[in-house]
Amino acid sequence: MNKKYAVLVVDMLNDFVTGALGCDNARAIVKPTQELLEIARKNNVPVIFCNDSHLKDVDFELKLWGDHAIRGTKGAEIIPELPVDEKDFVILKRRYSAFFQTDLDILLKELGVTSVVVTGLHTHMCCRHTAADAFQNGLEVIFANEATGAFTKEDYEYGLKYAKETYGANNYNNKELAELFSK
Repeated sequence: MNKKYAVLVVDMLNDFVTGALGCDNARAIVKPTQELLEIARKNNVPVIFCNDSHLKDVDFELKLWGDHAIRGTKGAEIIPELPVDEKDFVILKRRYSAFFQTDLDILLKELGVTSVVVTGLHTHMCCRHTAADAFQNGLEVIFANEATGAFTKEDYEYGLKYAKETYGANNYNNKELAELFSK
């Protein structure tokens, strides 16, 4: 079976990189993410931004994490270093998983995608839950290890380990992903 990839860019938003829930580890993955998106686009691999877009005073998650990525605010915008290309897709989500009550699954099916490459934040939370639902939907899960991050090194490693053990997720660097995409 031929594999068809898509890159999922999870929560690379102002609030997660420099804002309300920003962290140094988020800033560290910006350049590798830029490089990976360039590789994907060059190889006609769909890029799908999966963005928190919360409803203020409504979304359950805000009770746990406080206000962040509130729809319509600067904090909910994709960081300027990762401009959306005209061929890219944007999915708005209100929970950790980019699949939960969004149209991501149908989009991937219509694109013929068999394998998703998870990038962004955080390997132990939103990336993990997105990977779980990708797996449940019969997709191969890959983590872009240079273009994913978490609040701490321990959280990052835990997320990757969990995805490997639970979903068989492989972890590849950008050079390895470029080779996969060009096949």
